[in-house]
Amino acid sequence: MSRSTIGVAALAAALFSAPGAALACACGCGVFDVGSGTFMPSTASSGFTGWLTYNFMNQNQNWEGARAGPAADNTDKRIRTEFITLGGEYTFNPDWTLAVNLPLYDRFFTSTDDGTVAGPAGGLYSAHLFAMGDLQVMATYSGFVKDQTSGLSFGLKLPTGLYSSPVGPLGGPEFDRDTLPGTGSTDLLLGGYHLGYFDVAHRFSWFVQARYDIAFATRDAYRPGNELDAAAGVSYDLGQTGPFADVSVFAQMLDSWRLHDTGANADPLNSGYERVLVGPGISLTLRRVTFTGNVSIPVYQHTNAAASPSVEGTAGQLVAPELLTLQASYNF
Repeated sequence: MSRSTIGVAALAAALFSAPGAALACACGCGVFDVGSGTFMPSTASSGFTGWLTYNFMNQNQNWEGARAGPAADNTDKRIRTEFITLGGEYTFNPDWTLAVNLPLYDRFFTSTDDGTVAGPAGGLYSAHLFAMGDLQVMATYSGFVKDQTSGLSFGLKLPTGLYSSPVGPLGGPEFDRDTLPGTGSTDLLLGGYHLGYFDVAHRFSWFVQARYDIAFATRDAYRPGNELDAAAGVSYDLGQTGPFADVSVFAQMLDSWRLHDTGANADPLNSGYERVLVGPGISLTLRRVTFTGNVSIPVYQHTNAAASPSVEGTAGQLVAPELLTLQASYNF
């Protein structure tokens, strides 16, 4: 099997050693950590690949349980985020790969003032931050079979991201603890993937993958809920097309399942969820550069929510109508 064929087959199975968003937050961006990759570990004996990833999510609808809830129930009104992730992967040999991802958050947050942030209680305020998120370091072993169609990964998410909120003009925190780029925790990351083919030419392929995130060292009275993210999909290799050395199209389904956050600075009632998303994507290779883009649309969402705003003043979680990913990777 050629290296290019393997890369096409794995364009959405790169969570464990290839470009990924390396994101973590209670508001749903962990789903970016699966699917829509461009390759799995290189078949070369050694080598380095770097990437730049852009993700976009505009959470502007309140969701309670399995349906939309009144906007008035949720004191938070909008979380608009652009994620820019710098990453790199080094292949030591055909079996072992090490990858590092560092995200940057550009986030706008609109919420209801409690009288301590920017103005009188009950009014709306908007805040903005551009800050580093949590660094991820992942190792992948793909030596179970010669063609690297199965692999296991393990690693750590380190507490490098901002987890203390900037303060407003009146001295109160502008951001909720679970809307900051960093969780303040060190997390164990465990995952695996498998690829298969529908045809002998290996042009039409399928994939499954999953990753589990477990916080084991926390701080500032906040523990993010454990999270399972999974993806399944199919891809088709169109081969050389025009100026592109390779063109592939894919479709995938993503699922995220997260437990309640805990701790004095958490909001257990309004945290934790399950979300299922589907969407198409395309991958284009031009010389040493591969461009990948995809959009994911929610088809099922269930968010934990307080029984009513009277319980603790807010109920529900903000969700986004779609998620966008764009990525460019360079094989040195």
